[in-house]
Amino acid sequence: MYSLVIFGASGDLTSRKLIPALYNLFRKKRLPQPIHLIGFSRTPMKDEVWRKKLLETTRQFTGNLFCEQTWSAFAPCLRYHAGDIGNADSFTSLAAFLNQLENGGQSGATTSHRLFYLSTSPQFYAVAAEQLGVAGLSSESAERSCRIVIEKPFGTDLESAQKLNEIIHRRFDESQIYRIDHYLGKETVNNVLVLRFANAIFEPIWNRNYIQNIQITANEDILIGRRAPYYETAGILRDMFQNHLLQILSFVTMEPPARFDAKAIRDEKVKVLQSIRPMTEEETLQNSVRGQYRNYRDESGVAKDSQTATYGAIRLFIDNWRWKDVPIFLRSGKGMACRSTQIVINFRQPPHSMFSDKASNLPLHGNRLLLQLQPAEGIQVHFMTKIPDTEMKIRPSELNFNFKNSFSGEMPDSYERLLLDAIHGDASLFARSDEVEAAWRIIDPIQKTWDGGRMQDPEFYETGSTGPVQADRWIESFGQHWFDLCPIV
Repeated sequence: MYSLVIFGASGDLTSRKLIPALYNLFRKKRLPQPIHLIGFSRTPMKDEVWRKKLLETTRQFTGNLFCEQTWSAFAPCLRYHAGDIGNADSFTSLAAFLNQLENGGQSGATTSHRLFYLSTSPQFYAVAAEQLGVAGLSSESAERSCRIVIEKPFGTDLESAQKLNEIIHRRFDESQIYRIDHYLGKETVNNVLVLRFANAIFEPIWNRNYIQNIQITANEDILIGRRAPYYETAGILRDMFQNHLLQILSFVTMEPPARFDAKAIRDEKVKVLQSIRPMTEEETLQNSVRGQYRNYRDESGVAKDSQTATYGAIRLFIDNWRWKDVPIFLRSGKGMACRSTQIVINFRQPPHSMFSDKASNLPLHGNRLLLQLQPAEGIQVHFMTKIPDTEMKIRPSELNFNFKNSFSGEMPDSYERLLLDAIHGDASLFARSDEVEAAWRIIDPIQKTWDGGRMQDPEFYETGSTGPVQADRWIESFGQHWFDLCPIV
């Protein structure tokens, strides 16, 4: 018997992502049975009313994949339980409700697997964990497993993350805690591990001897809009770098795990984050740049003199044998020309070229490997080829692999993979407490410098552009340039 309780059942994430993902898993016959999907929120509501609301939003967000007959079979799994996260009696009532569902009113114990998903405002994470513990809902036994899934942001800095870890650990063991980052559920992020560790042609050259630099980009074309109150206190570093970009970086640069299991994978990711070279204030001024889209201060809830960055770029180094002195450039921005998340591996030029400069209209450059994570997942290899029917003229060419063209069926939403892993107890793609804290140790000094008054004011950039001009000049000062591919692969 499986039970998944969603706290914040009336929120946008539940209707836009979680329920459509669970519906798709049910449609693919991947959800374990029997399973109860319970919404928990303050508004009193009958089961049928909640199901009706979710019917409309699920139809909207699953599009052509929606089937009335499948929904009719799925809907009975949906139950609703009204309650207040701040009220202990609501959790006592929830415990009784779960016992009733799982035991069918019988006194005998039933083997059960419970998953509590905190789709709430971050301010309620600690409260919810404490209330679950007080009500006995965090306790495990031979007949019952309990897990808690926590959305980002996990803290706002190292101190708050440590405090939140401490509070949650009072009630839940680390093995029960699943800190979710939806970027890690994307097929192409997972494919990074396969690309590196299942192909002998890549791993031998995946190091400082052959790679000149790495660029990881996560751009969005949308503006802040209604998220302004949150974004004013967060900014681009807390919103995108501390979690998404550093998670992707760890997959790209970690050592081969001895086994494909949660502990081995997360151990290697933590080693990478702990090896990232810390930066002083002076180094941060040199190794980072920020920007703000021109109309950001006109958004509702944004201060007219706001210094909050909607664009950021930083240069990091990993001090270990594999990556010593290889620059890793991370960047992210809102209101950009297109939505695109990509990893660019720029290889070194050949040590000696036998071809003259006249052989090409373009300067010779090293090979490039591009991994497009979204929206059109794919892999592209850039290499030099001879132009046919010429003496010896060469030019860059590409090999393309596109998931959509190579595999039948739709690409799953990242929440499908992560929800299923959490239900089955696979923590491979979820962050561990030491991993979260290591990421904050990297970002905190950068954010402190940005907020300290010595950093140049964020440069304005136009929406629909590739970001501030200063960011291009900044990377060029290191003898590099951004690789932009928009439209994508």
